[in-house]
Amino acid sequence: MSEMAWVPQSCTLPTEEQPLRVAEWDALFSERLTSLTRPEPLRLRFDLAGGPGVEERVRELVARESGCCSFFAFTTTPGEDVIVLDIAVDAAHEPVLDALATRAAGGQS
Repeated sequence: MSEMAWVPQSCTLPTEEQPLRVAEWDALFSERLTSLTRPEPLRLRFDLAGGPGVEERVRELVARESGCCSFFAFTTTPGEDVIVLDIAVDAAHEPVLDALATRAAGGQS
């Protein structure tokens, strides 16, 4: 299975741009992820270390992702030291959430 095989057909981001977007998420997770939980089967919660410009970076990435993958529901909650990012999907997109969790945890899906 190719690295991008898990990207659903409902994603409207041009195919050639998809690896770049995945790399942005990978970089955010590798640089800022402090914990990852799955409070519900269709929702992930990412705790991201805060710092100068981090909230803006997260909000900008979420806005662009929402533009091409409308099946994601993002909630960003800023805090003093941690930015909480919740990502929810419908049941049809649970495999995408699974792949995202795997990538964030350091695996390659």
